[in-house]
Amino acid sequence: MLFSVVVPTYNEEQVIEEFHRRLTTVLQGLAIDTEILYINDGSTDRTLELLKALRRSHPGPGRVGIIDLSRNFGKEIAMTAGLDFVNGDATVIIDSDLQDPPELIPEFVKHWREGYDVVYGRRTAREGESVPKRLTAYGFYRLMQRVGRVSIPENAGDFRLLSRRGVEALKQLREQHRFMKGLFTWIGYQQIAVPYQRQPRRAGRTKWNYWQLWNFAIEGITSFTTTPLRVATYVGLITALGAFGYGLWIIFQKIVLGNPVPGYPSLMVVILFLGGIQLITTGIMGEYLGRMFDETKRRPLYLVNSYEPAGPTSGDGQRAP
Repeated sequence: MLFSVVVPTYNEEQVIEEFHRRLTTVLQGLAIDTEILYINDGSTDRTLELLKALRRSHPGPGRVGIIDLSRNFGKEIAMTAGLDFVNGDATVIIDSDLQDPPELIPEFVKHWREGYDVVYGRRTAREGESVPKRLTAYGFYRLMQRVGRVSIPENAGDFRLLSRRGVEALKQLREQHRFMKGLFTWIGYQQIAVPYQRQPRRAGRTKWNYWQLWNFAIEGITSFTTTPLRVATYVGLITALGAFGYGLWIIFQKIVLGNPVPGYPSLMVVILFLGGIQLITTGIMGEYLGRMFDETKRRPLYLVNSYEPAGPTSGDGQRAP
Protein backbone atom coordinates (compact mmCIF):
# COMPACT_ATOMS: atom_id res chain seq x y z
CA MET A 1 0.00 0.00 0.00
CA LEU A 2 1.32 3.42 -1.01
CA PHE A 3 0.11 6.82 0.22
CA SER A 4 0.77 9.95 -1.88
CA VAL A 5 0.71 13.65 -1.04
CA VAL A 6 0.42 16.28 -3.80
CA VAL A 7 1.64 19.77 -2.90
CA PRO A 8 1.31 22.58 -5.49
CA THR A 9 3.75 25.40 -4.73
CA TYR A 10 4.28 28.88 -6.10
CA ASN A 11 6.73 31.29 -4.44
CA GLU A 12 6.57 29.65 -1.01
CA GLU A 13 10.19 29.96 0.07
CA GLN A 14 9.23 31.47 3.44
CA VAL A 15 7.09 28.55 4.57
CA ILE A 16 8.05 25.44 2.59
CA GLU A 17 10.57 24.07 5.09
CA GLU A 18 8.23 24.39 8.06
CA PHE A 19 5.42 22.83 6.04
CA HIS A 20 7.63 19.90 5.07
CA ARG A 21 8.67 19.35 8.67
CA ARG A 22 5.07 19.20 9.87
CA LEU A 23 3.97 17.03 6.96
CA THR A 24 6.69 14.43 7.44
CA THR A 25 6.00 14.29 11.17
CA VAL A 26 2.38 13.43 10.39
CA LEU A 27 3.28 10.87 7.73
CA GLN A 28 5.67 9.13 10.09
CA GLY A 29 2.75 8.24 12.33
CA LEU A 30 0.76 6.62 9.52
CA ALA A 31 3.01 3.56 9.21
CA ILE A 32 2.31 3.45 5.45
CA ASP A 33 4.71 3.67 2.53
CA THR A 34 4.56 7.28 1.35
CA GLU A 35 5.58 9.62 -1.42
CA ILE A 36 5.47 13.41 -1.39
CA LEU A 37 5.19 15.10 -4.77
CA TYR A 38 5.85 18.83 -4.93
CA ILE A 39 4.76 20.71 -8.05
CA ASN A 40 6.75 23.87 -8.65
CA ASP A 41 4.36 26.06 -10.62
CA GLY A 42 6.89 28.44 -12.16
CA SER A 43 8.12 29.97 -8.90
CA THR A 44 10.38 33.00 -9.26
CA ASP A 45 11.91 32.83 -5.77
CA ARG A 46 14.01 30.09 -4.13
CA THR A 47 11.16 27.57 -3.84
CA LEU A 48 12.60 25.12 -6.36
CA GLU A 49 16.06 25.35 -4.80
CA LEU A 50 14.65 24.58 -1.36
CA LEU A 51 12.59 21.68 -2.69
CA LYS A 52 15.68 20.11 -4.23
CA ALA A 53 17.51 20.52 -0.95
CA LEU A 54 14.66 18.81 0.89
CA ARG A 55 14.78 15.96 -1.59
CA ARG A 56 18.52 15.48 -1.06
CA SER A 57 18.34 15.48 2.73
CA HIS A 58 14.87 14.19 3.49
CA PRO A 59 14.66 13.40 7.23
CA GLY A 60 11.20 11.84 7.48
CA PRO A 61 9.08 9.10 5.94
CA GLY A 62 8.42 9.07 2.24
CA ARG A 63 10.72 10.23 -0.47
CA VAL A 64 10.26 13.57 -2.16
CA GLY A 65 9.50 13.95 -5.84
CA ILE A 66 9.52 17.25 -7.73
CA ILE A 67 7.67 18.26 -10.88
CA ASP A 68 9.03 21.54 -12.21
CA LEU A 69 6.55 23.02 -14.68
CA SER A 70 7.89 25.05 -17.58
CA ARG A 71 6.06 28.19 -16.39
CA ASN A 72 3.27 29.31 -14.10
CA PHE A 73 0.13 27.49 -15.25
CA GLY A 74 -1.99 28.19 -12.17
CA LYS A 75 -2.94 26.11 -9.17
CA GLU A 76 -5.69 24.12 -10.91
CA ILE A 77 -3.25 22.88 -13.56
CA ALA A 78 -0.52 22.26 -10.96
CA MET A 79 -2.87 19.99 -9.02
CA THR A 80 -3.74 18.18 -12.23
CA ALA A 81 -0.06 17.60 -12.97
CA GLY A 82 0.44 16.12 -9.52
CA LEU A 83 -2.51 13.77 -9.90
CA ASP A 84 -1.15 12.63 -13.28
CA PHE A 85 2.13 11.50 -11.72
CA VAL A 86 1.18 10.02 -8.33
CA ASN A 87 1.18 6.28 -7.75
CA GLY A 88 -0.57 6.00 -4.39
CA ASP A 89 -3.60 3.93 -3.45
CA ALA A 90 -4.79 7.17 -1.87
CA THR A 91 -3.69 10.75 -2.51
CA VAL A 92 -3.99 13.88 -0.40
CA ILE A 93 -3.91 17.33 -1.99
CA ILE A 94 -2.75 20.09 0.35
CA ASP A 95 -1.38 23.63 -0.01
CA SER A 96 1.99 24.47 1.46
CA ASP A 97 0.95 27.73 3.17
CA LEU A 98 -0.13 25.86 6.35
CA GLN A 99 -3.64 27.26 6.28
CA ASP A 100 -4.79 23.66 5.94
CA PRO A 101 -3.27 21.61 8.78
CA PRO A 102 -1.32 18.46 7.80
CA GLU A 103 -2.30 17.06 11.20
CA LEU A 104 -5.78 16.41 9.77
CA ILE A 105 -4.46 13.82 7.31
CA PRO A 106 -4.81 10.83 9.71
CA GLU A 107 -8.52 11.66 10.02
CA PHE A 108 -8.78 11.62 6.22
CA VAL A 109 -7.01 8.25 6.11
CA LYS A 110 -9.40 6.81 8.69
CA HIS A 111 -12.42 7.66 6.55
CA TRP A 112 -10.66 6.33 3.45
CA ARG A 113 -10.14 3.00 5.20
CA GLU A 114 -13.87 3.03 5.97
CA GLY A 115 -14.57 3.02 2.23
CA TYR A 116 -14.89 6.68 1.23
CA ASP A 117 -13.38 7.70 -2.10
CA VAL A 118 -13.29 11.45 -1.42
CA VAL A 119 -12.64 12.95 2.02
CA TYR A 120 -12.61 16.74 1.98
CA GLY A 121 -11.98 19.39 4.59
CA ARG A 122 -14.85 21.75 5.32
CA ARG A 123 -13.87 25.06 6.85
CA THR A 124 -15.82 25.99 9.95
CA ALA A 125 -13.77 29.19 10.33
CA ARG A 126 -11.71 31.22 7.87
CA GLU A 127 -9.21 33.02 10.08
CA GLY A 128 -7.02 35.65 8.50
CA GLU A 129 -9.50 36.46 5.73
CA SER A 130 -11.17 39.83 5.33
CA VAL A 131 -14.91 40.31 5.74
CA PRO A 132 -15.44 41.10 2.00
CA LYS A 133 -13.64 37.89 1.05
CA ARG A 134 -15.75 35.83 3.43
CA LEU A 135 -18.96 37.41 2.16
CA THR A 136 -18.05 36.90 -1.50
CA ALA A 137 -17.06 33.28 -0.80
CA TYR A 138 -20.39 32.70 0.94
CA GLY A 139 -22.27 34.25 -1.98
CA PHE A 140 -20.32 32.23 -4.55
CA TYR A 141 -20.99 28.87 -2.91
CA ARG A 142 -24.68 29.68 -2.50
CA LEU A 143 -24.90 30.73 -6.15
CA MET A 144 -23.18 27.55 -7.35
CA GLN A 145 -25.53 25.40 -5.28
CA ARG A 146 -28.51 27.07 -6.92
CA VAL A 147 -27.41 27.21 -10.57
CA GLY A 148 -24.75 24.51 -10.86
CA ARG A 149 -25.36 21.06 -12.26
CA VAL A 150 -23.44 19.57 -9.36
CA SER A 151 -23.84 20.64 -5.75
CA ILE A 152 -20.43 21.90 -4.63
CA PRO A 153 -20.03 21.58 -0.84
CA GLU A 154 -19.98 24.94 0.91
CA ASN A 155 -16.65 26.08 2.39
CA ALA A 156 -14.77 23.14 0.90
CA GLY A 157 -11.40 23.90 -0.64
CA ASP A 158 -8.83 21.74 -2.40
CA PHE A 159 -7.61 20.09 0.81
CA ARG A 160 -8.86 16.53 0.43
CA LEU A 161 -8.06 12.86 0.03
CA LEU A 162 -8.86 10.89 -3.13
CA SER A 163 -8.90 7.13 -3.51
CA ARG A 164 -7.11 5.54 -6.45
CA ARG A 165 -10.30 5.26 -8.47
CA GLY A 166 -11.09 8.88 -7.67
CA VAL A 167 -7.69 9.93 -9.07
CA GLU A 168 -8.18 7.76 -12.16
CA ALA A 169 -11.60 9.32 -12.73
CA LEU A 170 -10.16 12.85 -12.55
CA LYS A 171 -7.35 11.93 -14.95
CA GLN A 172 -9.98 11.29 -17.62
CA LEU A 173 -11.19 14.91 -17.42
CA ARG A 174 -8.81 16.90 -19.63
CA GLU A 175 -10.70 20.16 -20.12
CA GLN A 176 -8.57 23.28 -20.45
CA HIS A 177 -10.60 25.51 -18.11
CA ARG A 178 -10.42 23.56 -14.89
CA PHE A 179 -12.47 24.31 -11.81
CA MET A 180 -11.20 21.55 -9.56
CA LYS A 181 -13.73 22.03 -6.76
CA GLY A 182 -16.44 21.23 -9.27
CA LEU A 183 -14.54 18.32 -10.81
CA PHE A 184 -13.97 16.77 -7.38
CA THR A 185 -17.73 16.78 -6.86
CA TRP A 186 -18.62 15.80 -10.43
CA ILE A 187 -16.90 12.40 -10.23
CA GLY A 188 -19.32 11.34 -7.50
CA TYR A 189 -18.47 8.20 -5.48
CA GLN A 190 -18.76 8.18 -1.70
CA GLN A 191 -17.73 11.52 -0.21
CA ILE A 192 -17.56 12.79 3.36
CA ALA A 193 -16.61 16.10 4.97
CA VAL A 194 -14.20 16.62 7.86
CA PRO A 195 -14.72 19.99 9.62
CA TYR A 196 -11.72 22.05 10.66
CA GLN A 197 -10.70 25.63 11.38
CA ARG A 198 -8.64 27.18 8.64
CA GLN A 199 -5.65 29.08 9.98
CA PRO A 200 -4.13 32.33 8.68
CA ARG A 201 -1.28 32.00 6.22
CA ARG A 202 1.91 31.20 8.15
CA ALA A 203 4.21 33.38 6.01
CA GLY A 204 4.33 35.12 2.66
CA ARG A 205 1.41 36.66 0.80
CA THR A 206 -1.66 35.17 -0.79
CA LYS A 207 -1.47 34.64 -4.55
CA TRP A 208 -5.15 35.51 -5.00
CA ASN A 209 -6.40 39.08 -5.34
CA TYR A 210 -10.02 40.07 -5.84
CA TRP A 211 -9.69 40.30 -9.62
CA GLN A 212 -8.33 36.75 -9.79
CA LEU A 213 -11.07 35.53 -7.46
CA TRP A 214 -13.67 37.17 -9.69
CA ASN A 215 -12.27 35.42 -12.77
CA PHE A 216 -12.09 32.17 -10.79
CA ALA A 217 -15.78 32.50 -9.94
CA ILE A 218 -16.63 33.05 -13.62
CA GLU A 219 -14.58 29.95 -14.42
CA GLY A 220 -16.57 27.89 -11.95
CA ILE A 221 -19.95 29.15 -13.13
CA THR A 222 -19.29 28.73 -16.85
CA SER A 223 -17.71 25.29 -16.33
CA PHE A 224 -20.68 23.72 -14.60
CA THR A 225 -23.81 25.47 -15.76
CA THR A 226 -25.36 27.13 -18.80
CA THR A 227 -27.72 29.14 -16.61
CA PRO A 228 -26.17 32.52 -17.60
CA LEU A 229 -27.12 31.81 -21.23
CA ARG A 230 -30.66 30.96 -20.19
CA VAL A 231 -30.85 34.09 -18.05
CA ALA A 232 -29.64 36.17 -21.02
CA THR A 233 -32.45 34.68 -23.10
CA TYR A 234 -35.05 35.53 -20.47
CA VAL A 235 -33.72 39.05 -19.99
CA GLY A 236 -33.82 39.60 -23.76
CA LEU A 237 -37.40 38.31 -23.92
CA ILE A 238 -38.56 40.47 -21.02
CA THR A 239 -36.79 43.52 -22.46
CA ALA A 240 -38.40 42.96 -25.87
CA LEU A 241 -41.85 42.63 -24.29
CA GLY A 242 -41.23 45.75 -22.23
CA ALA A 243 -40.12 47.70 -25.32
CA PHE A 244 -43.20 46.52 -27.22
CA GLY A 245 -45.46 47.56 -24.36
CA TYR A 246 -43.75 50.94 -24.12
CA GLY A 247 -44.25 51.43 -27.86
CA LEU A 248 -47.96 50.74 -27.53
CA TRP A 249 -48.14 53.25 -24.67
CA ILE A 250 -46.50 55.95 -26.82
CA ILE A 251 -48.97 55.25 -29.65
CA PHE A 252 -51.88 55.44 -27.19
CA GLN A 253 -50.64 58.75 -25.82
CA LYS A 254 -50.29 60.22 -29.29
CA ILE A 255 -53.58 59.05 -30.80
CA VAL A 256 -55.95 59.06 -27.83
CA LEU A 257 -54.54 61.64 -25.47
CA GLY A 258 -52.93 63.84 -28.06
CA ASN A 259 -49.62 64.11 -26.17
CA PRO A 260 -46.49 64.81 -28.20
CA VAL A 261 -44.12 61.93 -28.83
CA PRO A 262 -41.34 61.86 -26.15
CA GLY A 263 -38.22 63.48 -27.41
CA TYR A 264 -34.46 63.06 -27.33
CA PRO A 265 -33.87 62.28 -23.58
CA SER A 266 -36.32 59.38 -23.45
CA LEU A 267 -35.01 58.05 -26.77
CA MET A 268 -31.43 58.04 -25.45
CA VAL A 269 -32.48 56.24 -22.28
CA VAL A 270 -34.15 53.48 -24.27
CA ILE A 271 -31.22 53.12 -26.67
CA LEU A 272 -28.63 52.98 -23.88
CA PHE A 273 -30.69 50.51 -21.88
CA LEU A 274 -31.18 48.15 -24.81
CA GLY A 275 -27.55 48.56 -25.85
CA GLY A 276 -26.39 47.63 -22.36
CA ILE A 277 -28.56 44.51 -22.35
CA GLN A 278 -27.18 43.49 -25.75
CA LEU A 279 -23.56 43.98 -24.66
CA ILE A 280 -24.06 41.96 -21.47
CA THR A 281 -25.69 39.15 -23.43
CA THR A 282 -22.92 39.22 -26.03
CA GLY A 283 -20.32 39.09 -23.26
CA ILE A 284 -21.96 36.02 -21.69
CA MET A 285 -22.02 34.24 -25.05
CA GLY A 286 -18.41 35.29 -25.60
CA GLU A 287 -17.32 33.65 -22.35
CA TYR A 288 -18.74 30.31 -23.46
CA LEU A 289 -17.49 30.73 -27.03
CA GLY A 290 -13.98 31.49 -25.78
CA ARG A 291 -13.95 28.30 -23.75
CA MET A 292 -15.09 26.31 -26.77
CA PHE A 293 -12.26 27.89 -28.78
CA ASP A 294 -9.67 26.90 -26.15
CA GLU A 295 -10.96 23.32 -26.03
CA THR A 296 -10.82 22.85 -29.80
CA LYS A 297 -7.10 23.71 -29.92
CA ARG A 298 -6.32 20.56 -27.90
CA ARG A 299 -3.16 21.99 -26.34
CA PRO A 300 -1.57 20.04 -23.49
CA LEU A 301 -2.64 21.21 -20.07
CA TYR A 302 0.96 21.80 -18.98
CA LEU A 303 4.59 21.25 -19.95
CA VAL A 304 7.18 19.79 -17.59
CA ASN A 305 10.62 21.35 -17.34
CA SER A 306 12.02 18.51 -15.21
CA TYR A 307 10.73 15.59 -13.17
CA GLU A 308 12.50 14.00 -10.24
CA PRO A 309 10.37 11.01 -9.19
CA ALA A 310 9.61 10.03 -5.64
CA GLY A 311 9.97 6.51 -4.30
CA PRO A 312 8.15 4.68 -1.49
CA THR A 313 9.62 3.95 1.90
CA SER A 314 8.99 1.17 4.32
CA GLY A 315 6.28 1.68 6.92
CA ASP A 316 8.86 2.47 9.61
CA GLY A 317 9.92 5.59 7.73
CA GLN A 318 13.11 4.17 6.20
CA ARG A 319 13.75 4.50 2.51
CA ALA A 320 12.94 1.38 0.57
CA PRO A 321 15.83 -0.09 -1.44
